[in-house]
Amino acid sequence: MIHTYEEALEWIHGRLKLGIKPGLKRMEWMMEKLDHPERRLKAVHVGGTNGKGSTVEMIRSILQEAGYHVGTFTSPYIEQFNERISVNGKPISNEEIVQLTNVIKPLAEELENTEWGGPSEFEVITAMAIYYFAKIRPVPLVIFEVGMGGRFDSTNVIIPILTVITNIGMDHMEYLGDTVEKIAFEKAGIIKNGIPVITAVHQEDALAVIQNKSKKGRSSLYRLGKEFSVEHVASVPEGEKINLSSVLGSWEDLIVGLKGVHQVENAALALMAASYLKTFFSFLIEEEHIRDGLKNAFWPGRMEVLSEKPLVMMDGAHNPDGIKALTETIKQRYSEYKRTILFAALKTKKIDDMVRSLEEIADELVFATFDFPKAAGQEEFSDCNGTYIGEGWPSFLKEKTASLQENEILMITGSLYFLSEVKKAFQKNK
Repeated sequence: MIHTYEEALEWIHGRLKLGIKPGLKRMEWMMEKLDHPERRLKAVHVGGTNGKGSTVEMIRSILQEAGYHVGTFTSPYIEQFNERISVNGKPISNEEIVQLTNVIKPLAEELENTEWGGPSEFEVITAMAIYYFAKIRPVPLVIFEVGMGGRFDSTNVIIPILTVITNIGMDHMEYLGDTVEKIAFEKAGIIKNGIPVITAVHQEDALAVIQNKSKKGRSSLYRLGKEFSVEHVASVPEGEKINLSSVLGSWEDLIVGLKGVHQVENAALALMAASYLKTFFSFLIEEEHIRDGLKNAFWPGRMEVLSEKPLVMMDGAHNPDGIKALTETIKQRYSEYKRTILFAALKTKKIDDMVRSLEEIADELVFATFDFPKAAGQEEFSDCNGTYIGEGWPSFLKEKTASLQENEILMITGSLYFLSEVKKAFQKNK
């Protein structure tokens, strides 16, 4: 029996030693033991390589502006573990974490003695979220973010009313494959028969995989550039101004509060998802809810301003495509600034590719490591042009922030796990 929040987190995080365990047998077993809570949910399933969290947040924000209570399951977290299971953007309480742990822990221990073995940390957290939204805090809609891939991701036990696939990029290749077709096949694994799909995937080979899967399952498919299109009008101080035209409606001069040109496609997906829910599931969503929802959306660790004067920002660009999007945003918005980049990554990522992109925009490039399994260290950065400071980044962060001039920016990027540590240190120093 777990009695405290600290005990609950210790047990949950203790599952990390089991690593990543693809497959749905353990999740299906737990769902059966829990009397299938996944069948009680009305859910939207969001997969893809980049932009999943931002898309989840914008869908949630629009629906919340329309007066709905919306549950979200996301990963990883930036400030607090509880963020992963939230209602209207508010993390669940410590007491609820303890309650959920006491529901799932006995099942995990029983699973240890089966042919499938005990569940991973992510499987445990997914089961907790499903049980929470089905039994403890039912809401009109839950948005589930895929952890990795899709076909064998633990979230794939849900049967959603709508599927969203953001894009396809070369990430997690040791698990998903080394071509866009192979990765698209895994991502398309969340497509269910008869459940509509909205996607911004643009590579022909990857899109063909999604189209074939949708066609075989008789799932309606809404493709960016086909059934809907988006125009980036301008970058403005509040974010990005866009126009969107679709088979479900058209809107002009919308402001996306999440900064970066890469957020334009994510906003288009969110708007299409909201439009579909309004058209086919009678969600009462008006144009003002769409405008306010997109404008007010906020997602930690995505072009997040930690300090305005001096200018310190962080962005969770943790793979080559994410880094490219970040560099384009910095070129567009901060071309007149002297730019210092603090970067940390996991050694499983394509570090050389990411560093080459960062070199294009950095006046000073600094590499760090942090206390996390598989965090890249000095060996991984040995051939990179820049300064390696190892675990000395808290002192660097404090000193650099104090010395920044008006025309300078410090951008912290890379692993979201690193950003979580940075934000804690920054708030402490502040």
